[in-house]
Order: sequence, then structure tokens, then C-alpha cells
Amino acid sequence: MSTLSLTTIIEGLLFVADEPLSLAKLAQAFDEEVSPERLARAVDELINEYEELGRAFVLRPVAGGFQFRTRPELSPYALRLKNKSPARLSQAALETLAIIAWYQPVLKARVEKIRGVDAGGQIKKLLEKDLIRVAGRKDLPGRPLLYGTTRKFLETFDLPSLEALPSMEEMKTLGLENDSRLF
Repeated sequence: MSTLSLTTIIEGLLFVADEPLSLAKLAQAFDEEVSPERLARAVDELINEYEELGRAFVLRPVAGGFQFRTRPELSPYALRLKNKSPARLSQAALETLAIIAWYQPVLKARVEKIRGVDAGGQIKKLLEKDLIRVAGRKDLPGRPLLYGTTRKFLETFDLPSLEALPSMEEMKTLGLENDSRLF
């Protein structure tokens, strides 16, 4: 290995990457084999170091990999600098996205049954924003499409994986157990 430390090399790789890097992807950058455990320890060291330093950015597990992210509390400043308002989804789009995320792969008909309204327009918008994708077809007459979330969904909502979504039990503790549409 080079005279640079493992954490310095990983830091450099993460800095230039335009998407989250998994441990397997990081390992590809080395001539010699670096164990996933060693890479994970180095990444954890970086995560802790940035947190302790209180820098403007943090290293987070996102979409199955790791990525530098601006601290959320700095978003108002960044948006003013860019003269932009935060990207927003309508309530209907958020509801549709939440249902797809939770039940995926899911049929449009199931989304509509839960929401109680047509979901075609919202699904189209979410597909255009690359937050959902066609995950396949159901083995039913007409072979209807199944929908699921994308990697961009995980990145947008700062989720390491789909397992970070609330479980059925967590949803019940939020007081949603009386919403018969969900369960």
C-alpha cells in the first residue's frame, strides 16, 4: 500500500465519488486485498472523526454505501446561496411514495386501494423524479406493473437501506394502528 494511511485514501475516494461507495467498491481501488472489516473500521474512524470535529459535513451510510453529506442544519444557507427553494413533493406524492416504499414491490391497484384515489399521476411524477422504478410484472392477467423505490430514493431521504424504514410495530407506536387502510 502507499505511504498514505488507509483512512486518507478512503477519504479521498469518497471525496471524488459522485455517488455513495460501498465497502466492496472501495476495495476495488486497492492493488492488494483489503478486508471488508478493515475498510469498515477505517470508515467508522472517519465517521467518528468528522462528528467530533463538528465540520460542515458528515460521512453517512447512504443507499448501501457511504457518502459525504452537508449537515442538515446548513441547508437554509446552501439554498439561499443557490437561490433555490427546497425540492418538494406534494402530500399526494409523499403518500404514494411512502406506500410504495413500505409495500414494495407493489401494484398500482394496491396503492390506489390504500390511498382511496387514482395514483397514476403521482406514480408518473415519482418515476420522472427517479424516486421509484418499475420492479417487474405481477403474474396476473394483463401482467400489471410492480413498483419499488430506487437508489436515488435512499440518497434523497438519507437512508442507508430500506431496513431503515419504520417497521410495522414502529408505525403502530406512531398512533397509526387505527388507520385500517395501512394494515
